Parts: sequence; C-alpha cells; structure tokens
Amino acid sequence: MHPLKKAVKEHPLMNTLLSVKGNPKLLLLMEPLWGIPFYLIAPFVTLYMQARGITDIQIGILLSVGMAIQTVFASFGGILTDKIGRKKMSIITDALGWGVPTLIWSVSGNFWMFLLAAVFNSAEQIAQTAWVCLLNEDAEEEHIVNIWSWVLIAGQISVFFAPVSGLFIRNTSIIAVMRVLYLIFALSMFVKAFITYRFATETKRGKVRMQETKGQSIFRMFADYSRLIPKIFENKATVLTLFVMIGLRCTSMITDSFFPLYATSKLHVEESLLAIFPIFRAVVVLVFFFAASKVLDRISFKIPLVVGLVSYTLCQVLLILCKPGNLLVLFIYAFIEAVSFALVVPRKEAMLVYYVDAKERARILSLLLTVTLLISTPFGYIAGKLSSMNRQYPFYLSVTIFAIMAVVILVSKMKKSEAGR
Repeated sequence: MHPLKKAVKEHPLMNTLLSVKGNPKLLLLMEPLWGIPFYLIAPFVTLYMQARGITDIQIGILLSVGMAIQTVFASFGGILTDKIGRKKMSIITDALGWGVPTLIWSVSGNFWMFLLAAVFNSAEQIAQTAWVCLLNEDAEEEHIVNIWSWVLIAGQISVFFAPVSGLFIRNTSIIAVMRVLYLIFALSMFVKAFITYRFATETKRGKVRMQETKGQSIFRMFADYSRLIPKIFENKATVLTLFVMIGLRCTSMITDSFFPLYATSKLHVEESLLAIFPIFRAVVVLVFFFAASKVLDRISFKIPLVVGLVSYTLCQVLLILCKPGNLLVLFIYAFIEAVSFALVVPRKEAMLVYYVDAKERARILSLLLTVTLLISTPFGYIAGKLSSMNRQYPFYLSVTIFAIMAVVILVSKMKKSEAGR
C-alpha cells in the first residue's frame, strides 16, 4: 500500500469515516444541510433581532422562555422517541423544530413573532434525543468520539460559507439578507427530513423499544420517570455528564447571544467582520482535530476535558480584558476558544453514550436534557439583564461557570464505561 494511503487509512478520524456505515455515515453526510444555513445566520441572529426592535432584555426573555418551553418538549422527547421511533421522530422534529420556525423568523417583525418561532424551535429538543440515538446506537463504541468529531467537523466546514452573509449585509441590509437566509434554511431542513425518510433505518434498539412500548400510553410512560430519575442520580458518571451538559449549555448561550453585541458595541467591530471570526475558529478546530487526534486517542479521556475547560476560562478572561479595536487580542481569544471547543465538546457528546444506560438511553437522555434546560433557563434572562448593565458582565458569568466545571472534572473519578452500551 502507498505510504500516503496507509497514513490516511491509519489516521483515527479517517479510519472512522471509512469504517462507519448505515445511519452514522448518512447522518454525517447530511450534517451540512443543517450546518451551512445555520452558520450563515448564526453571527447575525441577535443583530437581526436588534434591527427588528428587540431589546437586550427582550432577547434574554426570549432565551429563557424558549428554554422553558424546550424543557416541556425535552421531557417527552425520550418517550416519543421510544414509542414512535428514532427515525420518524428525527424526520418530524427536523420539519417542525427547524423548518417551520425558520419560515416564521424570515417574516418576524416584533417580539411576539420571535416568540412564536421560539416555541416551534423548541421541538428541536425532541430531535436532540432521537438524532443522538439514530447516530450512535448501531455504531461501534471505539468510533463514538471520532463520530462526534466528524459531526463537529461538518459544522466547522459549513462555517466557511459565513462570509457570504457578511458580504451581502455590507452591500444591502441585515433585515433583507436574514429573511432570505431563513427561507433557505427552511428549504434545507425539509430536504434533510425527506432524505432521512428515504434512506435512514430504525436502529436495533429503537425497534426493541417500539415493540416494548406498544400499547403503553404516553402518560403512563411519563409517570414511569419516577423510577428512572433515581437511577440517574445513583450513577456518579451520569451525574457528571449532566453537570457538564448544564455548564456548556449556559456558557454557549451567553457566547452565541451576547458576543456579537459585545464585539460590535463595546469593541467597535464592524458587523460585516463578525463572519470572519467563525471562519478563523473553524480553521483552528479542523487543524486541531486532524493534528491532535492520534495523541488524544492515546491519553486519558479526562485530560482533554480538564485542559479544555481551563483554556475556556482563560479565553473568557482575555475577552473581558480586550481593548476596543484590538483585533489581535480577539483573534487570540478565538484561537483559544476553538482549541477548547475541540477538546471538550466531542467528549461531552461521547459521555452521553459511555455514561448512559443503553436499555433506557432515549428516556434518560430526555431527562438529562430536561434537567439541563430547567437549570439553565434562568441564565438567558440573567445574561440579558447583565448585558443591559454592561456588555462585559455576561462573560464574567462564563468565567465563573468554566472555572467551577474545570475544578469539578479535575477532582472527579472518570471511568469510560460505567454505564455500558
């Protein structure tokens, strides 16, 4: 075999991509259908809302109310995924959770329209459970971390389309451009739902759970949560997974929603330049994934988590200390944040497989999402309130959360297979 071909085949990420079949490969190949339109709009969402007359506090309220409604959907996500099936629920929630709300966002002109879109988008929480099960359940355990790395790689590749948004916004207006992009997003998600319907297959575990829950009412299955909740808190690894989920949900919400406002108003970054930062970040993430995957495969699962959380803390401090107009410091921040993301997020997603009981994966994932949303819901309003006082203040909150997470993971005892597949 040619040395180059051999090197490619032996690379952990390439080996996974070549080895996986069925649902994992299909879902990985389809990820750009969500990722490209998402990253086209992501840097400009809060600016679009602001242009439509939505205030900082109202943005915070929308985040918190949306998350409260997501909690309701998430609590039923595992039940519906077990009863209807992983495949069908992925199709339904792609259409209702993304297709419909993006259509509404394209015509939103006031707080109430944005709120209606947030209600529909909350159905995406059911997709979180169904899609994770569809992606992972028939995959081999040794490929789980790298499968999630490829999911994130697909998203980062999609980021390279982001400058298109900035270019059009600079030459026209943010409202006109965002309306068109939301329409494209809606069409893309309906296409994704159709491809899933045509080519995906129900997982082995999904078929078993559909048969086991046949004839059971949704409310009876919901009442059975009283048996599952103690099961979650009896397993220290599952509790640790929940802790990481909550911390990353809160900090991600702060960064996604308030970095654009902070960068433009406090640091004097032009709106059209916001798309450059996701691209730079994507380059760093992609290079890091391919350059570091062999090393990371050989070391403890815990070490990258701790290092990533510490570097997350440091980059938030750097952002707070950044002076207006200092693009160099912002790029250093983006570099450290990207490396932190590459270290932490694939392992957080893998924890949902390693540390969750395989027999009740859908409902336990649903419960974990529900608890995550319940606890993180107030942080949207809190971050919005802090931002209205000073655009730096939400990032002080992020520093605190990341630092606490780093300490907890550092002192914890993590074993890769405490719950089993």
